[in-house]
This record gives sequence, C-alpha cells and structure tokens, in this order.
Amino acid sequence: LLSLLQKWALLALSACSSLCCLSCLLGLLVAIGLTLGNQGRVLLAPCSITSTALTPVSRECPFDPTRVYVS
Repeated sequence: LLSLLQKWALLALSACSSLCCLSCLLGLLVAIGLTLGNQGRVLLAPCSITSTALTPVSRECPFDPTRVYVS
C-alpha cells in the first residue's frame, strides 16, 4: 500500500513540475517574442538622462546589458 501511494505521489509531483516548466517556457517565449517584436526599445526606454523618475535613485540605467558585475 505504501509503495502504491509513493508511486501516485511521484506521478502527481512530476505532473505538477511539468506544468510549471511549461508555463515558465511559455512566459519566456512571450518575453523573447515581445523583445524581438519591438527590437529591444522598451528595455532601454527609461535610460534617458532627462528621466526625473530615476534621478533620486541613480543616474545609471536600471538595465545595462554591458555592465559587468564583480562579486
């Protein structure tokens, strides 16, 4: 009885994991599609120097693909 219960639990967990993986993959594909669709302009849109929303926090762009992080 315990072995049968473990098999059903494993099946349920693997099905749940598969659904989560598929939803993440779908989200990633949508994000890539939107980025390619607008040629990445939206990612760098808040990086203008005249943006007053970022002035109190930082003058740096919040998304800088050229930035190298050092740990």
